[in-house]
Amino acid sequence: MNATFSKKNYYILLAGILLIGLGYLLMMGGGSEDPNVFNPEIFGTQRITVAPIVCLLGFVTIIVAIMWRDKSVSSVENKK
Repeated sequence: MNATFSKKNYYILLAGILLIGLGYLLMMGGGSEDPNVFNPEIFGTQRITVAPIVCLLGFVTIIVAIMWRDKSVSSVENKK
């Protein structure tokens, strides 16, 4: 019985999950200790631009991991 995912698929999937986690970590923080004081750091470039891009790259990486198919495996299956 052949497995659907190879070892490479799982590595790519793990990289995507780590990228999403990194993106969420980059979004954290920036709040104020005192609710009556506004902290403009919450609208910084890291939280508004970089973190969502990193998360999006993580989701794209997961899609690639699902769709990835080794050429060596597919050529062997086509010969059967």
